[in-house]
Amino acid sequence: MPVEVRPATPAEMEEYRRVALSALVLSPRNVSPEAIQGVRPEMTLCAFVDGRLATAYAAWPLKMRINGGAVPTAGITYVGTLPYHRGQGLLREIIVRHFELMYARGEQPLAALLASQAAIYHRFGYAVVSTRHTYQVEPRFIRFVHPAEESAPPGTLTETGDADVLNRLYRSFCLQRSGYLHRGHAAWMNGVLRPAPSGAVLFRIVYEENGEPLGYLVYTVEPRKVPDGRPWQQVFIRDLVWLSARAYAALWGHLATFGLASDIIWMRVPPDDPLPHLVLEPRCLNIGSADGLLARIVDVARALPLRDYGGEGAITFELMDGLCPWNAGRFRLETSSGGTDVRRTSQAAQMRLPVDTLAMLLFGQISPSEASAMGRMDVLEADAVPIWDRLMRTKYKPFCPDFF
Repeated sequence: MPVEVRPATPAEMEEYRRVALSALVLSPRNVSPEAIQGVRPEMTLCAFVDGRLATAYAAWPLKMRINGGAVPTAGITYVGTLPYHRGQGLLREIIVRHFELMYARGEQPLAALLASQAAIYHRFGYAVVSTRHTYQVEPRFIRFVHPAEESAPPGTLTETGDADVLNRLYRSFCLQRSGYLHRGHAAWMNGVLRPAPSGAVLFRIVYEENGEPLGYLVYTVEPRKVPDGRPWQQVFIRDLVWLSARAYAALWGHLATFGLASDIIWMRVPPDDPLPHLVLEPRCLNIGSADGLLARIVDVARALPLRDYGGEGAITFELMDGLCPWNAGRFRLETSSGGTDVRRTSQAAQMRLPVDTLAMLLFGQISPSEASAMGRMDVLEADAVPIWDRLMRTKYKPFCPDFF
């Protein structure tokens, strides 16, 4: 069957949406179903079999924070193949072509996505670079170890309709973090601030001290069917941002007052969230864990200089990449107060590693020592491991709170 890989035309966008959504069942609790309308033809790259669209694929133009740096990123989205065309290698053809285009354009050295199945993308050099936790806790169990954290904070909680306040707080919060996206207006309105589901109510609460906003909480209160006499509401946290420990305690203290709610549910919790270390009964948070963001380094020489590193130093490595041959070979990374330089080298490599492991190190999902211990990296110069650990350290555990 003749296969053509190209962007969809404006006239083909309705068919693109049909094919993409046939493989994805989207919950309004996670993302606005209308968000796919924002995908433009030039963002797509699809496979056509005998002239008919068989595999849908698109990429949002994003910027992602990585340890203090802003990295232009292709946010892969709305990928799906019609059932009777699966197993024919169509997605591989698209991905190879997309990586070649990204490298030639030199604009986005990184690709990232949230996968329905991580196994689909591991074979293309992607790695799981963040973990997400979940909480499901009864309000009565939101009680702190130290009474001072439960006392009335010096600030105030108010409801706000000003999205600019939320955006300023979000930008301050994620400035030094890894995996967080730069949110534009559309990202806010189709994500955290999308309309509440039918029968639910959306709240946007800001914590302030002396008129200065220091945190916010976005959540929905939703009804649930229960026997008479039992709490009949559930609270779903969409986003929680704090710039001080008092703001964090105050926002959780607010949630502790929901006596009509059976559960407070947060489906996208950062892995280093402090709540398990603050409450009296951490097991009552019912913490769950799952893979989060997947990322792929498409252009190593352009991607690595864009994040901050843990001081000055130099490392050399041999990179293995069977899908992007321009990444394969030996490189030297040298970082100083003046910036970071990455270039090919003839020097002996201290480490040998595949491109997916390097993505995990870039985000700080694992350390070089951990990568070596678990067999994801070959150490060729043992004395270099502490230098690698120091340089690749991140200030926070990686996490992405958004669907895209």
